[in-house]
Amino acid sequence: MGANSSSISELPENEYLKKLSGAEPISENDPFWNQLLSFSFTTPTNSADLKLLEEATISVCKSLVEKNPRTGNLGSLIKVFLSRTKELKISAECQNHLFIWQAHNALFIICCLLKVFISRMSEEELQLHFTYEEKAPGSYGAECEDLIEELLCCLIQLIVEIPLLDITYSISLEAVTTLIVFLSCQLFHKEILRESIIHKYLMHGRCVPYTSRLVKTLLYNFIRQERSPPPGTHVFQQQTDGGGLLYGIASGVANNTAFSSSNPHAFQINFNSLYTALCEQQKSDQATLLLYMLLHQNGNVRTYVLARTDIENLVLPILEILYHVEERNSHHVYMALIILLILTEDDGFNRSIHEVILKNITWYAERVLTEISLGSLLILVVIRTIQYNMTRTRDKYLHTNCLAALANMSAQFRSLHQYAAQRIISLFSLLSKKHNKVLEQATQSLRGSLGSNDSPLPDYAQDLNVIEEVIRMMLEIINSCLTNSLHHNPNLVYALLYKRDLFEQFRTHPSFQDIMQNIDLVISFFSSRLEQAGAELSVERVLEIIKQGAVALPKDRLRKFPELKFKYVEEEQPEEFFIPYVWSLVYNSAVALYWNPHDIQLFTMDSG
Repeated sequence: MGANSSSISELPENEYLKKLSGAEPISENDPFWNQLLSFSFTTPTNSADLKLLEEATISVCKSLVEKNPRTGNLGSLIKVFLSRTKELKISAECQNHLFIWQAHNALFIICCLLKVFISRMSEEELQLHFTYEEKAPGSYGAECEDLIEELLCCLIQLIVEIPLLDITYSISLEAVTTLIVFLSCQLFHKEILRESIIHKYLMHGRCVPYTSRLVKTLLYNFIRQERSPPPGTHVFQQQTDGGGLLYGIASGVANNTAFSSSNPHAFQINFNSLYTALCEQQKSDQATLLLYMLLHQNGNVRTYVLARTDIENLVLPILEILYHVEERNSHHVYMALIILLILTEDDGFNRSIHEVILKNITWYAERVLTEISLGSLLILVVIRTIQYNMTRTRDKYLHTNCLAALANMSAQFRSLHQYAAQRIISLFSLLSKKHNKVLEQATQSLRGSLGSNDSPLPDYAQDLNVIEEVIRMMLEIINSCLTNSLHHNPNLVYALLYKRDLFEQFRTHPSFQDIMQNIDLVISFFSSRLEQAGAELSVERVLEIIKQGAVALPKDRLRKFPELKFKYVEEEQPEEFFIPYVWSLVYNSAVALYWNPHDIQLFTMDSG
């Protein structure tokens, strides 16, 4: 780097970098800094070039790691940057390209150095590298902490106070990137870091007054989706800040700094614009994770979303994620499913989705759906997810959340599409066959183990218990619909009667006998009315008889069961799931950041 540098290949022999990493201390007032910061090659815009940059400068970084405790040159560089940022806002307003360019270059070098330092040492060791001056014993640590905190606060202020213009885009994005690098210590540890020095500064130090504004700015940038300026202006591409952007948002929202009316640092943001951006961006893991965090942790956002009259704009992209489950990673599928579960906790949502009529859902390939309600489509996609899970992943967590969402909706089922009604009964049929198969295998295993010292049926007993739990849940969902909205769902009654033989074996089963009473009563009541109407009835005539019978059925004969209501609750230590997930998104989506995969300890490289 420096005035004569024009390409990455020249960096290993660059005289200014050698001096920066050399044995001589450089004063922050030395003219050297102007020369160092006047490099002219375009900063890398992709991870491949950044890999080349890291490989080209690794010897410089190693030398600085070794000699900086004596020279303090890293601290001097940071102080040079801090002194130049004080005029950045005025420089932006005055279109002072040169000043902003050199400030960006300083931050770019700091970021590159920090990334290598953090990958090679603990946060405690990093503190010792931030400054070196002759001082009284005992004051060393405090001085280091002050400089770290000052730099962090400066980065946040830069993000929230510098207007996002063509000439400032590069340095604003570099500030976000440097914040990510500061937090990246977690990448190099298998265990979750519960005590982080950098997090302490951000959440409890002088940076706290800016935290709410940081979240607001990041959300605002997410809403705007600004494209990068034209090439040749030393900027990164827009897509490179995806992971870092959302990590910043996630951190802020997780600490309840945004939208809270009781929070003195609360801020206002245009919910309509935020909602539109969320609807448009759901194909990305980052946007789905952001939506989850906003719905789960912020009551104001959740209330706003549930009050929307165009809820299909948000739900349809979520359903499409689940429909293409084979193409999505498991974390993305979980987030989409949990979002649906959170939404179905609201009765108003469960009613309204059956009033939204959709035309020609082209991505649903199993059957042509020329017209269907959003509620029926949601049921179809959730059932398809259950069936996929039964044959492929066999994830009990996924099953549980799918069934919980259906259960929450069941009392509000309205005018179910005939195909949705069929799929509900078809799923029960699949479960019934699976139950019989496991039961048969268990019986054969028991016969074969008679006289043996081996403990019989340990695996089959567990499988049978799981499948019976799921069957019980499906019976409760069907029962909930019949007892609460039978007259609204003739297609479900039709499908139930058409496959009535499926339920015969469960009438006297001790695990299902109670819940089968209502289902058996409905089957018997409508079967009797159909027999009275004679043979060879058309589908239309059967549905007409069902509609008439729904009015005549004595409701008091149906046994009342507790309302099916399930609420999503995070695990006791959600960070065990979310921290590796968030960092895998940062690692895989932040194109303008490169980490050596061999250094990563938090997750395996296929986790993204």
